[in-house]
Amino acid sequence: METAVFPRMHVSLYVSDLTATVNFYTAFFGQPAAKIRRGYAKYVLDKPSLIISFVENPDRVASNFGHLGFQVETVQEMEQRLEVARKTGLLPREEMGTSCCYAKQDKFWVNDPDGVEWEVYYFHEDAEFNDPRYQHEYDQANGSNGQCCIAPAAKAAPVAEEVPTTAPMAFTLVDATPANTTAAACTPGGGCC
Repeated sequence: METAVFPRMHVSLYVSDLTATVNFYTAFFGQPAAKIRRGYAKYVLDKPSLIISFVENPDRVASNFGHLGFQVETVQEMEQRLEVARKTGLLPREEMGTSCCYAKQDKFWVNDPDGVEWEVYYFHEDAEFNDPRYQHEYDQANGSNGQCCIAPAAKAAPVAEEVPTTAPMAFTLVDATPANTTAAACTPGGGCC
């Protein structure tokens, strides 16, 4: 493991199905979770430098906040991550040579089991415009002010004969709660995140 870069970002997301979430993120991040407990999982990543945790709480899932993403250092790294996404069945949407957020970029998008969008991109150079094929969607999403970095609306995919399903976890969730006690809620500063 490389030396962590500090400060590093921490994100915590509510999820509806921890098993599906862990399966997705293990494939997407290319590494297993650092910690899994009943209703909770955490990944500690060096590239990107990020600590991300997932709290199973279907009533609080909200994927309409925008999206998450990270910039990679080289075109080769972006292509490697894209190939992994393809091979693991994450069904990426690809945008190569696009001008989004007033920058020329190569990127791809994936959605986690709760619909949270992740953008992985390589930045080539600044641009003076947004690609016209996305500008209309940006304008519709934000009145006429234009909004950047909105993943293009997914087109309805043809129904496949065989639909991929999420495989069960290859491990058992650990119940860290001793018998006859109640688990403390995960609260800011409570030490569980």
